[in-house]
Amino acid sequence: MSNDPILHLLGMAKKAGRLEVGEEPVGAACRARQARLVLLAADAAPNTRRRAAHFGEAGNVLWLETPFSKEELGLILGRSSCAMLALTDAGFAAAAGEKLAAQDPDKYGPAAEKLRQKADRVLQRQKEQRQHEKNLRRGRQKPWAAPPPPGEEAVPQQNKTVKRGPGGRRLTGKFRHS
Repeated sequence: MSNDPILHLLGMAKKAGRLEVGEEPVGAACRARQARLVLLAADAAPNTRRRAAHFGEAGNVLWLETPFSKEELGLILGRSSCAMLALTDAGFAAAAGEKLAAQDPDKYGPAAEKLRQKADRVLQRQKEQRQHEKNLRRGRQKPWAAPPPPGEEAVPQQNKTVKRGPGGRRLTGKFRHS
């Protein structure tokens, strides 16, 4: 099982800092709505399963049971055992779902599709945000529009007279005299 691509992916996520390990950190990540996928060991206790389901509901997070034991998950993460972990990156979560679906399409297929859709939406939002920031740096505004041709002049807006007081201040409310 040490050559399993899912375990390698979890190791990379840990190195990237996108993995929370243990019940407390997973619960905190779910409550903060930072978790994207909660993974549970195959031999986790019933109480741990109940907590994972509760964390999933609290943070609107998908949770899945992996085919790996606590020892196998702990070995790849540098611990003695690990019953619950959470991926906090949408890309890592989608990749983990796809790798699980490749092993057992019936069990993990719908979850992998849902995770891929979420990851695509996150990626699209990130692209839009980067483009917005780029536009702000360049000072890009609406494109220039040519003035109307001489025969079709634009209707000028009527200028409203504004009452001004001493010092050039605009008069409003009860100070305005007609």
